[in-house]
This record gives sequence, structure tokens and C-alpha cells, in this order.
Amino acid sequence: MQQIIGVTELQRKFRSFFDQVVNKQTPIVLTRGSRPEAVLIPYADYLHFQEMQESEVLARFDQVWTRLSQLNAEFSEEEIAADIKAARSEV
Repeated sequence: MQQIIGVTELQRKFRSFFDQVVNKQTPIVLTRGSRPEAVLIPYADYLHFQEMQESEVLARFDQVWTRLSQLNAEFSEEEIAADIKAARSEV
């Protein structure tokens, strides 16, 4: 379960909060005033979130690539190459 603390409290007791995140795998939500602004999480969770983001980006790229393939299915490779060449010469 997560814990919510203020930034000032974090500054005073950083070591104990750090140990709690690392040893007990407890995320800590950091607030300034009463607004949540950041979260301390275990490094393994961070890596997992990074992998999820990368997977989502790759999945979206695959969707776009498939859609482009469908849209361009009626055109030959030569026609596409000619369009690309023409577009590059306009720049």
C-alpha cells in the first residue's frame, strides 16, 4: 500500500523513507502543499513501467505500419519510390 508524505517530511526523514521503498516495496507519493507531485518507487517497478511504455510504443508503431500497408496496397513499389523521390526534391 502506498504512503503519502510531504516534501518537507521527506527531507527530514529521507533515509527511513528510502529504506521503506527499497526494503518493503512501498511506493511513496510526495506532495507539495496538498498536491501530489512525484512518487518514489522501487527500481524494479520503474524498469517495469519503462518496458510497458516501450511495448506500447512498439505496438502503436506496428498498428501504423499495418495501416500504411493497407492504404498503399494498390500502389507498386516503383510508384511509392517515385513519390518519395519527388517529395525529397521539393524540400
